[in-house]
Amino acid sequence: MEGLLDKTLVAQGVANRLFATEKAIDAAIAEAAQLLGGMSEARAELRVSAVVGDEATRKVAETISQLTEARRAIVEAHRQLDVVKTQIGIRTKLIGIVDKPPEASLPQDSVVAVRRAG
Repeated sequence: MEGLLDKTLVAQGVANRLFATEKAIDAAIAEAAQLLGGMSEARAELRVSAVVGDEATRKVAETISQLTEARRAIVEAHRQLDVVKTQIGIRTKLIGIVDKPPEASLPQDSVVAVRRAG
């Protein structure tokens, strides 16, 4: 039983880092979207041509696209780590984020129950 507990604790550490990474990427997407919106509002408020700052606007939009791709990749990594968890013999649910949808709304084979303390 002690070996399983050790595995679970190690896996929980990885899960905590995964959840933090997912949250950071989501926050970066939201922040970049606010930047893009703020740039458009500033241009309108200053009554300057759409040509002004067009390259910067394109770069911010490109950044959002890249962050979205990073989000897709980390979600896929999450799915793969759930498979690894089972492969190494961990059948317990790991603790993490509270704001996930109820387990009933997720496919049973992909659920890693999560609840963040504090």
